[in-house]
Amino acid sequence: MTQPHTQPNQAQSALWNSRGGEVWVEQQQLLDRLFLPFERLLSEAVAASGARSILDIGCGAGATTLAAARRLAPEGRCTGLDISGPLITAARRRAETEGLTNAHFIAGDAQDHAFAPHSFDAVISRFGVMFFDDPTAAFANLRRAARDGGDLTFIAWRGMAENPFMVAAEQASDPYLPALAPREPAAPGQFAFADAQRIRDILKPEWSDIDIQPLDVPCTLSPDDLTTYAGRMGRVGQMLPDLDEATRTTVMQAVNQAFEPFMIDGVARFTAACWLVRARAG
Repeated sequence: MTQPHTQPNQAQSALWNSRGGEVWVEQQQLLDRLFLPFERLLSEAVAASGARSILDIGCGAGATTLAAARRLAPEGRCTGLDISGPLITAARRRAETEGLTNAHFIAGDAQDHAFAPHSFDAVISRFGVMFFDDPTAAFANLRRAARDGGDLTFIAWRGMAENPFMVAAEQASDPYLPALAPREPAAPGQFAFADAQRIRDILKPEWSDIDIQPLDVPCTLSPDDLTTYAGRMGRVGQMLPDLDEATRTTVMQAVNQAFEPFMIDGVARFTAACWLVRARAG
């Protein structure tokens, strides 16, 4: 019996084209502040590489794409791609407001998007490559989009145990949210690339000179940003609007208590434990 054809990444597409994407658009400024160190790192890598045509995967609301476009203006061209229509709309609006005519955005899925072959000097990503249901196919497609000798540079999260801040809310909420299923280690999501050997195995069929280094970045959130982060973002934040008021209050009390150990000198402080991954198309 012939199996029905299904599009890749359907669950991720549904998430990021509904509430997930809408929340990230709303909290664009918070996220830009939080992830500014990673934006700077990638824009500096772009400038150092000498690349003139950049592809930014999982670009979200466009912060990293726009940063690269500023570094390469006026000659360089930067293209951001994301599966989320709401985020791409926000990114296009930001580029237009800023007058960055060398920044372009595509609503699409990097796993099967029909890129022009060998059209990019470099591929970058800030936390955007961990969401493929077939990452090997995705990186093969990205290799076809890259010119021979082109650079791949991306940042991905390491494991949950090394990122206690990132899982504090869901661990605190677990007794009250039975629908919050445990994370599967290799499933598409934030920590899908926690295992460095898995990253290497995914890349090595198509990419060479693979280099994977730990990257530990100090991050801070103001009390107001932490309140927004805890109540609006992440797996728990996605569920809160659907809870009754009593359960929502109980969950937020538990979440706020879980974040107390991270409050130092009036702000939330934590280390983002990541991988910095580099490879070459060749």
